[in-house]
Amino acid sequence: MSNFTTILTLIVMGLVVLVLIKGLFNMVKGTDANRSNKLMQLRVLLQAVAIILIMFTLWLTGGGR
Repeated sequence: MSNFTTILTLIVMGLVVLVLIKGLFNMVKGTDANRSNKLMQLRVLLQAVAIILIMFTLWLTGGGR
């Protein structure tokens, strides 16, 4: 189970990076400010999910003890 949560956490962290890059490129282009805002909101949500998954994985594995 901990391998599954570890892999899932890595996937979510990768999604955070992708959304961040996409949002930054959209902001630099200056096309749609509303889209940039929505992408940054999505990034924050994905970061929260990643933190929850990291804490859950640590809880499952005993925190590395």
